[in-house]
Amino acid sequence: MMFGASYIFVYYAEQHIVSGLVAVGFSASPLIGMFGQRLFFATPITARIAAGSVLGIAGIGLVFAPELGNFREGDRPVLGAAFTMVSVLFSMLGSLVAHRNHDAGIRMWQSTAWGMLYGALFAAVWAAAAGKSFAFEATPAYVLSLTYLVVFGSVLAFGSYLTLLGRIGAARSGYVGVMVPIVALVISAAFEGFHWQATTFVGIAISLLGNILVLRKP
Repeated sequence: MMFGASYIFVYYAEQHIVSGLVAVGFSASPLIGMFGQRLFFATPITARIAAGSVLGIAGIGLVFAPELGNFREGDRPVLGAAFTMVSVLFSMLGSLVAHRNHDAGIRMWQSTAWGMLYGALFAAVWAAAAGKSFAFEATPAYVLSLTYLVVFGSVLAFGSYLTLLGRIGAARSGYVGVMVPIVALVISAAFEGFHWQATTFVGIAISLLGNILVLRKP
């Protein structure tokens, strides 16, 4: 769910809506994770995490406010929003399974390897069923970018996230869904010429305040 299905629906969502709307959808991850932990593990719902989650959603909404109204020709925002929410739900269900695995004493790296294998097989079957072709370019740019994605964007990133999840739970670690778009904007400003606006700074400040609320000890 986390390594395959969630990504597939992100790709479908971004065919119909701008990436900012997808980011806003994923900023709801801690809120959904909190309800999921309540439903499956009887973890109490705390006002502090709920408030922090709402601040995260509001902050990311402000950050991407200039982009949210930019619809392209042929966009279907309702369909894109539906794909986004399906993706978020798959991602958080995967996080809850990982939380359960941690509580059951299943080793993180082994369970991650199996999860990535299942996710890759699911994505391969999905792509084949959709009539997509498989291709590999033996060029330095392609190989280096693929290596970066495998090592840093997948193995180390998910290893770090799942370690965090085991320590603080799915709801609080779900705040990664708020912080990742902010980090992406910093990188975009450095390499892609992203221009910061007043709403960008205010949105980041609100998101960071929510982060403090979610992560601080009671």
